[in-house]
Amino acid sequence: MISPLVDDLIDRIRGAWRFRWLALGLAGVVAVAGWVTVFALPDEYEASARIFVDTRTALKPALQGLAVEQDVSAQLNYVRQSLLKGPQLEAIARQTGVIPASITDPRVAGRILDAVSDRTFITVRSAGDSEDARNGSGSVYGISYRDSDRARSLRVVTLMLSTLIDQTLGGKRAEAENAQKFLEVQIRDYEGRLHSAEERLADFKKRNLGLMPTEQGGYFAELQRETDAIAKTKTSLATATARRTELSRELHGDVAISVGAPAAGPAGTPATDTVARIAETQTHLDELLLKFTDKHPDVIAARQTLAELKARRDTEIESLKRGDPNAVAASGASSNPVYQGTALALSQADVEIASLRAELDQHQNKAAELHRMLNVAPQVEAEYAQLNRDYDVNKAQYTALLQNYEKARMGEKAENAGSVRFEVVQPPTAEFAPVWPPRIQLLAFAFLAALVCGAGLAALLNRLWPVVGSARSLEHLTNIPVLGVVSSAFPGADQKAARRDLMILSTVTACLVLAFTVALVLNHAGLRLSVQAFGRMV
Repeated sequence: MISPLVDDLIDRIRGAWRFRWLALGLAGVVAVAGWVTVFALPDEYEASARIFVDTRTALKPALQGLAVEQDVSAQLNYVRQSLLKGPQLEAIARQTGVIPASITDPRVAGRILDAVSDRTFITVRSAGDSEDARNGSGSVYGISYRDSDRARSLRVVTLMLSTLIDQTLGGKRAEAENAQKFLEVQIRDYEGRLHSAEERLADFKKRNLGLMPTEQGGYFAELQRETDAIAKTKTSLATATARRTELSRELHGDVAISVGAPAAGPAGTPATDTVARIAETQTHLDELLLKFTDKHPDVIAARQTLAELKARRDTEIESLKRGDPNAVAASGASSNPVYQGTALALSQADVEIASLRAELDQHQNKAAELHRMLNVAPQVEAEYAQLNRDYDVNKAQYTALLQNYEKARMGEKAENAGSVRFEVVQPPTAEFAPVWPPRIQLLAFAFLAALVCGAGLAALLNRLWPVVGSARSLEHLTNIPVLGVVSSAFPGADQKAARRDLMILSTVTACLVLAFTVALVLNHAGLRLSVQAFGRMV
């Protein structure tokens, strides 16, 4: 038993079959219009080229730190963008004939340039395994362009390729030249500033001679040094004075003058000092006592002489204690080693005290002079420090500019020697077959669209003017049982008419299929429809 859905579908097909000729006519018109449109579409040929850009040449490691490293990637990106927009693209379009010389309207030229930009593709990828185009393995730039003229597409890609290389190298050279010119101007400026700073510094030194800070420090540091030197010298002087006092006390004490004189000189030499004469008289007295008694005149005379000499010795000792220099020779103290050492140390102490006093006077005079300059020297020092700062800043900037200038010159020489390498991996090429449109697919799509349009028209007309095609549909529509169906009075004639219609429909459909086949053959033969082609046909 047939389901209601299938029965309804069969009913709809029978209703749409009434409009088969209109549907077939619409399908033919749509198919022909679609095929004509497909044949009217212009062919587009794609030309492409690839170039390898290597910035890691052998010169780069050798010039590390010696030359200014220019950002080649930035320059390449700039040139890449200029090839897609702007005056550079317009120049290429006019040189290759994409924009005819007769077109002078900026709006028309702008629309053409927009179309050229949309059909131009510039890709960048890494030459290595990484997707990062900035790694050390270099980059591969791909340029492709689509045009209705194959030869013109080749010219555009060729000119873009040469422009990419020339503009990149030329832009780098221009940047290097501009950088050098800028550095030259700045060097001359700072050279003048440095010369002026040197003159101001020299003039300041001449005007403030004697007030300039030294390598040991400025005014306050020098004043502090003199104050410390005064304190140190006073301490040393006090120590030397105390030592001299002690030496003087020892020199005139009992120890230095109580030691007897050395023995008399050679035989027959008379003694000259009191100590020696006492010793000599005592010896003579001892010899006399061996021969004579105490009452002997010689013994009495010797004793009297010895007593006089001892009294004289006591007087000399008192004179030595008082510091009488005349008593030194007479007493024989000059021959005393202890006395001589003490006297020498005392003389050295006197020399040291005199030296320390002179040094103290010098430091005190210097400190007094510094105190007098208290209101002038700090200001001079501050101005001198400011002048030195200005000079140091100008000198540092001047030195840095000179170094950068030398690096820029070295970088320019490196560029001329080939620090960036361009190698054409794929020269500009274009297939002889167009890459667009896909005519076979579009022709088939137009044919199928025509059939769908015809079927859609029949279904639409059936919806507008529906009919009941079966008893079941009538029963379903009216909810009244159908008791019988009256058949055709001439079924044979109806069958012949149906076969004739089917044959005609098949023939027309076959013609439509044949027309599709002819369209495919004409497409393979290269038939194209255009205004110029119609002009030639007329």
